[in-house]
Amino acid sequence: MLKFFRNLLFWTHLIAGCVAGLAILLMSITGVLLMYERQILAWKERGPYRIQSQTASPGRLPIQDVLLQAGVKGTPTVTIRQQPDEPIELNLGSKGIVYLNPFTGGTLGQPDKSTREFFQSLRGWHRWLALEADKRATGKAITGASTLAFAFIALSGLYLWVPRGWSWRQLRPVVWFRSGLTGKARDFNWHNAIGLWSAVPLFFIAISALPISYPWANRLIYDVTGTEMPKADNTPAPKGEWMQDGINAVVETAKTRAGWQSISFRLGPDASPIAVTVDRGDGGQPQLKSTLTIDRSTGTVLKEEDFESFNAGRRIRLFSRFLHTGESLGLVGQTVAGIASLGGVVLVWTGIALALRRFTAWRKRKPTSEAVPA
Repeated sequence: MLKFFRNLLFWTHLIAGCVAGLAILLMSITGVLLMYERQILAWKERGPYRIQSQTASPGRLPIQDVLLQAGVKGTPTVTIRQQPDEPIELNLGSKGIVYLNPFTGGTLGQPDKSTREFFQSLRGWHRWLALEADKRATGKAITGASTLAFAFIALSGLYLWVPRGWSWRQLRPVVWFRSGLTGKARDFNWHNAIGLWSAVPLFFIAISALPISYPWANRLIYDVTGTEMPKADNTPAPKGEWMQDGINAVVETAKTRAGWQSISFRLGPDASPIAVTVDRGDGGQPQLKSTLTIDRSTGTVLKEEDFESFNAGRRIRLFSRFLHTGESLGLVGQTVAGIASLGGVVLVWTGIALALRRFTAWRKRKPTSEAVPA
């Protein structure tokens, strides 16, 4: 019975890998290239506009003065970072990003869009095979099904790669690399060794992508936890010119939160309270973010929401979204996710190579018995 189960699992594993192999290969390659996207964008876009020295300056200007001196129009999103050399960031939506000098209020410049567009193109390949807008549903269906197959391949491979015996002679070919191997022996060794070490992170990378790919997987999180799914916020973006009163009080109140690394908020055209996102992490850790709703006339916090205040379903959903990229676990998590994705590239290559070798050997195999002449 155990042998039958293992054979069934093996052939299902092999067929799933061959059918979804090319899509998995593409997603793994783009996953590696997207590994440090946030850090690369910070270096490429903000790096040239960091403040080198302000020894002659009395200090940072109040944010309201910076915005006025820069002549900011409309209702952009403002991001202030804790590091003293970081510029103030204005997100103008479709018009791009502008950086301001927090010491003088001057406009530092606007970063080139090529790097961001490159990563957007990679994400298009990763999520919907870079198909046109009218065919994206098809691309998402293919990548979604391939992700589901990849989760099964990783989980089943973890069982198949573990040897039946536990002696070092039996373990060595599947737990570490052997030198001097070629052909089938090399492919087998690499497939098993890399698969054994990367199966667990690859499984979590794949399983955490399912709520992104499938609405049913997203709903399942809330159904299993018995919690209510948050309603989509369809409130239109505010229009008009930003109201100047109370911005300084809002920012100073947000800065009282211990350990803050960045503060983001959207300027509003009226006296309504302002929602401020306070991030105590590196930008990809939802468990370190909180949202403060602050009265702009008094600087009083009217409402505070953090990760712990959300229901279980929303916490799992937020954490899993960034677990897919490893960002939920910080820089170490990103690195592990990227290396595991690189392992996925090798697994597809060696897996398909082994399957082709098996197929070729089957075609060349002679019949077990020959006809006896009369």
